[in-house]
Amino acid sequence: MNQIKQVQAQIIIQGLTNQTLTLGKLIGFCAVSDAGNLEYAQLVFDQIKLPNKFMYNSLIRGYSSSNNPVKAVLLYREMVNTRLSPNEFTLPFVLKACACQSSYWVAVLVHSHGVKLGIGSLVCVQNALINVYVVCRLLSNARKVFDEISDRTLVSWNSMIGGYSKMGCCKEAFLLFKEMRELGLEPDEFSLVSLFSVCSQSCELNLGRSVHLYMEVTGVQIDLIVRNALLDMYAKCGDLGSAQIIFGRIPNKNVVSWTSMVSAYAKHQLVEYARETFDQMPVKNVISWNSMISCYVREGHCKEAIDLFHKMCETRVVPDEATLVSVLSACSHVGDLVMGKKVHKYICKNDIIPSVTLCNALIDMYAKCGSLGIAMDIFNKMPENNLVSWNVVIAALAMHGCGLKAVKLFEKMQACRIWPDELTFMGLLSACSHSGLVDEGRYYFKIMESFFGVSHEIEHFACMVDLFGRWGLLEEAVRLIADMPMKPDVVVWGALLGACRIHGNVEIGKLILKQLLELEPNSSGLYVLLSNLFCESQRWQDVKNIRKLMNDGGIIKCRAISFIEIEGRVYEFMVDEKRHEISCSIYTILDQLTDHLRSVGYSCNHLAAASFDDRGNIEL
Repeated sequence: MNQIKQVQAQIIIQGLTNQTLTLGKLIGFCAVSDAGNLEYAQLVFDQIKLPNKFMYNSLIRGYSSSNNPVKAVLLYREMVNTRLSPNEFTLPFVLKACACQSSYWVAVLVHSHGVKLGIGSLVCVQNALINVYVVCRLLSNARKVFDEISDRTLVSWNSMIGGYSKMGCCKEAFLLFKEMRELGLEPDEFSLVSLFSVCSQSCELNLGRSVHLYMEVTGVQIDLIVRNALLDMYAKCGDLGSAQIIFGRIPNKNVVSWTSMVSAYAKHQLVEYARETFDQMPVKNVISWNSMISCYVREGHCKEAIDLFHKMCETRVVPDEATLVSVLSACSHVGDLVMGKKVHKYICKNDIIPSVTLCNALIDMYAKCGSLGIAMDIFNKMPENNLVSWNVVIAALAMHGCGLKAVKLFEKMQACRIWPDELTFMGLLSACSHSGLVDEGRYYFKIMESFFGVSHEIEHFACMVDLFGRWGLLEEAVRLIADMPMKPDVVVWGALLGACRIHGNVEIGKLILKQLLELEPNSSGLYVLLSNLFCESQRWQDVKNIRKLMNDGGIIKCRAISFIEIEGRVYEFMVDEKRHEISCSIYTILDQLTDHLRSVGYSCNHLAAASFDDRGNIEL
């Protein structure tokens, strides 16, 4: 640019400011070239009294590819007002600017103007118009323009196939590809990437393989982008073996290649392989970090996800919304309120305008971490709520036993004309169950299908069985199970079994045992629940029988994990925990404390029944 400025200085010194050809070349270079400067081109343009068509076209082209495409449309309007007729070099870039802004009606006006000028039927204009309609998700309009093109170029075919690909229309994309091949037109890298992409979206592995075979048979030249698209197709379609082969054959792997492989392992729940691949990556971007963090969250390794987020921040990779949503999800699973608040503070500190999705994640985190008040404040202050927002907050109220508030919120949701779905009713019925709202539960269970058209799923039956069971209506719960249109699953029987334990109904509990043994013979939790039921009813022989069934079946009771938060860090531990680095010291102090309590007169039974007062002193 320094040399360009020197050239302009010479133009001024030599009195050549009226040489439109020279100034046009100067503006064109500054507006279009990578080494140019669009702002400088605009400054030069503004000094010219009568800019010509070439100058306008250069600036319009520059702005159409910038972060200010609206300026291209404004320049087009200014150009028309000065009675300069746009040409085939003007309209494609104005339409490109319309696509950036999804400005459908502006594009229609530009197209109409092109038709009036006699250039609307030029293939370059029609290709640009196809792109606008695709961006505006108007595929039928795009196809109409495509069908009207008399002399289609490869760009025309790629634009239409790419449009179908973006909208997930796999059948239409491949029919167009077939028609293209029948006309003897060879696809290029853009065609292949679009086809692999739509196969990835639709999980059409066989179609993806057919395109791969076509590449191998024809020997078409492919670049790294196509190889990555092929790898991504196999990864997302679940063919891990082929994905590994393609990954191994890529000579110049980039961050996209590595990230696709991490995602492939994550899809198959191979967390260790995903992490090993992730650690080998020479360069990581935010998408790479998100892939690994979300993998940990999906597989329940939330502590590892949070630790990885800390490492990500240490490498100064700026997290995006997907990162924050995953980390908030991890916090909600382990109850890490301190970390969740740090994420919230990060959002506020960096002036991030949270989307509806991010707000929903914050609500869910605060609710599951026990801060219902903050969750409700965020919900009430949201400028826009979607169905997920209402579902999350209704489930939050249910979780905290605020059944009446959940019912009132559901009524408010209807007043806002938000139509509920199956998840809405799961939260609502759960709220009724936890708050003893039996009549309300019956009512909403009845109208969800008859009025709202939401089918009764097995989860809704489980909620109703839990509702009836909690409040002693065991016979009604049994009748509901008998009338279910589908076979009850372990959750339904487990809800009824839990109710039997609460109300000491051993007879129904014994009837459930047979059903549970058929459905899930290796579930230790159900055996333990039955054992406790018999134990509390002093049915010792039945307790022995349950224990014998467990021993004969090799069923081992699952060890529960507890979490504790100390100074902002979450620790997990189990019974007889030995993994902590200072386990020996912990158990030594615990033994000393137990010996001391015994020495002052507390027996084992006393210790088991002991609790603590507000000062931390033991009391009975």
